[in-house]
Amino acid sequence: MTESTECVVIGAGVIGLAIAREMAAAGLETIVLEKEHRIGTSTSSRNSEVVHAGIYYEAGSLKARTCVSGKAMLYDYCRARGVGHAKCGKLIVATGKDEIAALRQILMKAAANGVDDLVMLDRAQALDLEPELSCEAAILSPSTGIVDTHELMLSLQGDLENSGGAVAVESPVNAGSVTDGGILLKVGGDDEFELLAQRVINCAGLDASEVAGQIDGMPAERVPRIYLAKGSYFSCSHRAPFSHLVYPVPHQYALGVHLTLDLAGRARFGPDMEWVDSIDYDVDPLRAASFYSAIRSYWPGLPDESLAPDYSGIRPKLQGPNEAARDFWIQGPDEHGVTGLVNLFVMESPGLTACLAIGAYVRDRYQFTPS
Repeated sequence: MTESTECVVIGAGVIGLAIAREMAAAGLETIVLEKEHRIGTSTSSRNSEVVHAGIYYEAGSLKARTCVSGKAMLYDYCRARGVGHAKCGKLIVATGKDEIAALRQILMKAAANGVDDLVMLDRAQALDLEPELSCEAAILSPSTGIVDTHELMLSLQGDLENSGGAVAVESPVNAGSVTDGGILLKVGGDDEFELLAQRVINCAGLDASEVAGQIDGMPAERVPRIYLAKGSYFSCSHRAPFSHLVYPVPHQYALGVHLTLDLAGRARFGPDMEWVDSIDYDVDPLRAASFYSAIRSYWPGLPDESLAPDYSGIRPKLQGPNEAARDFWIQGPDEHGVTGLVNLFVMESPGLTACLAIGAYVRDRYQFTPS
């Protein structure tokens, strides 16, 4: 049996739901296909839940632009919808005098991105905010915060459904083909069917390249190779004496082990970074040794035997080990030649913060309006 619709979004993560919400609000008949049994089970539910300020990204990049605008949109949305969040602020700490110059470079990069609320703190000022901190200087980012990702995704799904859209779980896309009438998708699950769509937005996260490669008519040379970067998190059995998130000064290929908080004030640490060849979410307890040493560089009071494996996440990346970070890649018909198809590749951090801005970008950039 072949059914038809105006728009299909593949992937019910936070970005897929944000895009689908925009499509449905614009009047398009919109269906989200999700292969798992519920929304947001992969990258969207396996991160730090941080609302980023837009500090580290290259000026003019899609990451920088959508993070800065998306941050404001996300806070407004959470306030309006009652989604749990807190603008708790973040400290980026220089644990040695040799890192203070790096803080100044961070200030300049942030200013180039339009982030103008950062404050440089000397050691005494930083300790006034967080007495248990060890540092020589720090940057305060007052607009960094945290959000309940699950509540956010449920709210986005509600918006989609209120505009007439729907989410179909346990509905993997197994194949597709470009036809004169649109893009024909073969959808698996308990009841396999075909779905003909005028517009297909591939937002399948870790599977985005695989999904693109399954569409007959999509040029194979335009499907990128994806690298997998695993990040593990550890929880703390002691209540951490911090009210701000704490990030060490980032180094060339790594941002370091962060101290983040949930909305109940509980601390968790991570992610570290491990290049992997396959998806495995187990956390190796032996990785705790490197966590202790990294955390004690800024919190020397971390008690012994206080860390326990918590969870892990895997990010898709265009770059491999020891290569510079790459931007989001949102690829439309002007790049691959397939009418009605948009691929979103490597939508890693700051994808959560930027989700609403990305939804608006896809809506506006590709002029997806009802036919």
